[in-house]
Amino acid sequence: MRNVRKICVFAASSPHVNEKYINAAYKLGHEIALHGVVCVNGAGREGLMRAVSDGVLDAGGCAIGIIPEFMVDNGWDYDRMSEIIITKDMHSRKEMMIEHSDAIVALPGGCGTLEELLEVITWKQLGLYKGAIVICNIDGFFDSLLNMFDRCIRESLMKESHAGLWHVISEVEELFDVLDKINIVDDNKIESKY
Repeated sequence: MRNVRKICVFAASSPHVNEKYINAAYKLGHEIALHGVVCVNGAGREGLMRAVSDGVLDAGGCAIGIIPEFMVDNGWDYDRMSEIIITKDMHSRKEMMIEHSDAIVALPGGCGTLEELLEVITWKQLGLYKGAIVICNIDGFFDSLLNMFDRCIRESLMKESHAGLWHVISEVEELFDVLDKINIVDDNKIESKY
């Protein structure tokens, strides 16, 4: 899947995040820029969103932020972004972030990050999103969610094949190794849930 031009990163915007996640986010941004890929994110000025953008920009890359107008009005946007796209609301922001990406990477985050990740997995399950989805499971952050997915499969709420909707890495440095190994045709052979 080496034709990745834009990666959308979902991540926490909280300023009260453990330093291990900040460091991982910065490294991820750095990796994205070194591979000549554009980073798309939510344009947040705090937390992991900012750290990803800083990693990209410090390595000479391009970071595009997509943010709703009310967040800009509240001063929550990061003025260092290469480009900021302002949307009318949260729904159009998320839709634009997903549509402007060839792959999605989820870093640790709260309700917003989890909601974005689950929605894009749903879109992929329905054939509406064709890019790769990578969960960056830093220090086991997503273990509980991955266990919930396993339970959904065990209890026939999802099919076994649906575990192939996402890929899991434990270190950000693994991202491009994983993306290089993905056959995007096979990655999009999704068994109907019916």
